[in-house]
Amino acid sequence: MRTVPVNQTLDRKLTLLGFEVVDLLAIFILLSTLNLFFGQTGLRVPFVWLPTIGLVLALRYGKRGKPEKYLLHWFRFQAKPGVLSAFAEPTVRPGPIPQEGRQGSL
Repeated sequence: MRTVPVNQTLDRKLTLLGFEVVDLLAIFILLSTLNLFFGQTGLRVPFVWLPTIGLVLALRYGKRGKPEKYLLHWFRFQAKPGVLSAFAEPTVRPGPIPQEGRQGSL
């Protein structure tokens, strides 16, 4: 019988140079967008490379100590409405309660 070793850590996050896939996606989207608009100009270094390097450094040091997929969860949180509630919105809103038997006395 032939046996083959199997990786036992299936939940390990995929990283490249210390960055998660979502981080790399954000870096390369910024780089390609800035290169599309400013790549042929003489201001390529300050308008393309400096913001990209700034994002790399911000992600490297800003995410230190944060949980996995922090950037993805942060984007999802920012996309949600401003008010979060623990309860579902009511489907029927109650009308005013009739005040039977009450006379307007002052």
